[in-house]
Amino acid sequence: MGKLDGRVAIVTGGGRGLGKAFSIGLAAEGASIMAATNETAGLDETIQEVRQMGVGGESLIMDVTSEEDTEKMARYAMDRFGRIDILINNAAYYYGLRRKPFYEIPGDEWDLVMRVNVKGVWLSTKAVRPYMKTVGKGKVVNLASEVFFTGSHGFAHYVATKGAVIGLTRALAIELGPDHICINAIAPGFTDTEASRTIADVGKYDVSRTPLGRLGTSEDLVGMAVFLSSDASDFVTGQTILVDGGRAMH
Repeated sequence: MGKLDGRVAIVTGGGRGLGKAFSIGLAAEGASIMAATNETAGLDETIQEVRQMGVGGESLIMDVTSEEDTEKMARYAMDRFGRIDILINNAAYYYGLRRKPFYEIPGDEWDLVMRVNVKGVWLSTKAVRPYMKTVGKGKVVNLASEVFFTGSHGFAHYVATKGAVIGLTRALAIELGPDHICINAIAPGFTDTEASRTIADVGKYDVSRTPLGRLGTSEDLVGMAVFLSSDASDFVTGQTILVDGGRAMH
């Protein structure tokens, strides 16, 4: 038996990269998956892999910055599966970002990163809350980042959003607690993904300050997502857990 048998999970940005890893990883533990994303790249392949594991798999093209779309996302999951147990707030504007001094970041780029990375988490969580409340419990997993703890040159807007995600996680833990909904954040270190390869040469990343001596992979994050989505974490909420090989510690 899987740790998530009979559960239904929504994974935003669930078609490729980390989102694909989360979709497949949760499906391997028995959860039916709805991958909600704003792009078609990799989506059909991800859903096919999910269904091959013997669980339900559905997809929806949507925009996490739209309240109408996030509400549609929750209704769609309910229509297809009849319940919502898990939300993985994975969607983020990261792919293709270019490093630049904070004073050279265009205002429209700043606003877009904020809308996707912070507003999207708030809207998606707000959309699923009534349905999780009906079930009697729920699990929300947000994606923060190690950069909140360390800073990162040239990505002031991205770093700011990940700090906001941590703050939002703590604030919502207080409000969601009475409904038995746990909300936590995973803070990955620099991870070898397709998106990371658009902003850096991952082969030249200095791992000398990482105790485990290597870059993270998408699969390194799946176990923590499964734990935070399962009954094993029923008394864990409002927390941010670094998954970075020990590079930053708190």
